[in-house]
Amino acid sequence: MPRLVFVASAAALFAGCASLPPREDARRYDISSARLQRLAATVREDVQQGRYPGAVAMIARNGALVFAEAFGVQNPKTGAPMKVDSIFRIASMTKPMVSVGAMTLVEDGLVQLGDPVSKYLPELKGLKVGIEKKDASGHDALEEIPAQREMTVQDLLRHTSGLTYSFFGRSAVKQKYVEAKVDGDSDQTNAELVRRLSKLPLAYQPGTTWEYGRSTDVLGALIERVSGQTLDVFLADRILKPLRMKDTGFYVDPSQHGRIAEPFDVDPDSKAPARVAAVLTQPKLLSGGSGMVSTAGDYLRFAQMLLNGGELDGARILSRKTVELMTSDHLGPGTARTALYFPGPGYGFGLGFAVRTAAGESPSPGSIGDYFWVGYYGTLFFVDPKEKLIGIWMMQRVNLPANQVIWRRYKSQVYAAIE
Repeated sequence: MPRLVFVASAAALFAGCASLPPREDARRYDISSARLQRLAATVREDVQQGRYPGAVAMIARNGALVFAEAFGVQNPKTGAPMKVDSIFRIASMTKPMVSVGAMTLVEDGLVQLGDPVSKYLPELKGLKVGIEKKDASGHDALEEIPAQREMTVQDLLRHTSGLTYSFFGRSAVKQKYVEAKVDGDSDQTNAELVRRLSKLPLAYQPGTTWEYGRSTDVLGALIERVSGQTLDVFLADRILKPLRMKDTGFYVDPSQHGRIAEPFDVDPDSKAPARVAAVLTQPKLLSGGSGMVSTAGDYLRFAQMLLNGGELDGARILSRKTVELMTSDHLGPGTARTALYFPGPGYGFGLGFAVRTAAGESPSPGSIGDYFWVGYYGTLFFVDPKEKLIGIWMMQRVNLPANQVIWRRYKSQVYAAIE
């Protein structure tokens, strides 16, 4: 593992870049420069110890970029240094962008949150719910019972649709997903994914339980059906081009392949091979739940748009009231949470990301109303409207438990820098 540490200056690398503001003196925005350097020293130590190849960290406050640094190497095989504009697989950080895309259709009057999903995707009408029971001989059996109601568009956005993933935990329904090759098959379109799901039972009654799963992928298919565009074209027209997120999409153009950040081949802790999504060519499956790539700078612009109430640099993506709706808790006390409730204590879930509902409970600092989400390969963003604060963290490491530790520490050190 490389022992050299590279730290790139954002002031130099962003010189003349129109998509990001110039880096400002953190002290002007009540951010401690000394505490930011402590954060940087922590990341350098991680890279020196070989915990991950490299990372990019960005912090904005009051609309100003106060910290933007690249650490370590972008590609551990070549030793190419990490740059602040390196391109990362963002996995589930795709979900907030697709959720925003869906809300533009709501604002257009083409989709209603309370509508059944089957209004737009008729294949999903009449789904049943899988219940695990013992048969007459005492063996495990899966009984399929009628759903008490259909899943709604709102259910897709808040992960209460009853859809699941096959790879977080085990159940009879998840095994059905495995057999139907719902997950892990990139040789299918969104429409084909919906057809496979239409033949499978739901894991829970719609509206009753937060379960991380294929909800946002189905939302992407719904966007395609309603808009008449493929998901990549729709997101480019509605979000990426207006926000000048030029390095965000579902694959990396061949001319930019040299900017892709890569993990170690084998994770240093788990010793497991690091399997990541192929992003060199246009994929057949435009996964609304996990398929995109982006840079720290691009994602900062997306997050700043949300913090601004739906607008950035004259480009209005959503209304202020729609952003308020998205960043409110949509679960409430009556919604069950599965054991793998990724938002964690103190957080509910809005329309596309976790939303803080309590000042305490969470082991991480923050404010009531802050919101965040993460990506399986090591990426994180959080927005704190009260503090007018945005944090972006980009790395490539395939080890979810280790990534969660790094995310919590990064967030804590960002908040520790506030004066």
